[in-house]
Amino acid sequence: MKLKSFLLVLVLLLALSPGPFALAATNHQTQGDISRPGSMEHGQTGGTFTHQEVVEGVQAEFQVMTLASMNMTDPQGKTHHIMVKLVDNSSRQQIGNAVGKIKVISPTGKEQVESLQNYSGILAANFTFDEKGEYGVICLFKVNGKKRLVKFWYPH
Repeated sequence: MKLKSFLLVLVLLLALSPGPFALAATNHQTQGDISRPGSMEHGQTGGTFTHQEVVEGVQAEFQVMTLASMNMTDPQGKTHHIMVKLVDNSSRQQIGNAVGKIKVISPTGKEQVESLQNYSGILAANFTFDEKGEYGVICLFKVNGKKRLVKFWYPH
């Protein structure tokens, strides 16, 4: 029953978002102080795209990389791995009991939704990135009963 409620909330949040992503209205910074609530930072080093954002006291640290760069393959032929580490912003302790989902929207509007799997406190899922352009990434996660949402663009 809890999973059905979580999925319903995810669908409602995504349906009520203005436009497919509404990122233009966020407080976006390419370089910034990630300790300040609502701040964001992202970049790309060594083939790994990173995005960090603080949402209501939780710092979400994302990494997007190709499975090939990790010397991995997916049995379903997926091409990319998205992982997120969640940290309590005040105590700086990693949060290991979160659950969530990621929705990826391709440049042409194709959508993929995957549940995040917990790998010793790091949440992750695999996706197929088969078009060139910017992909929208929406992550809804739940920590201690409270839901939080992060949205960002991944250039592919």
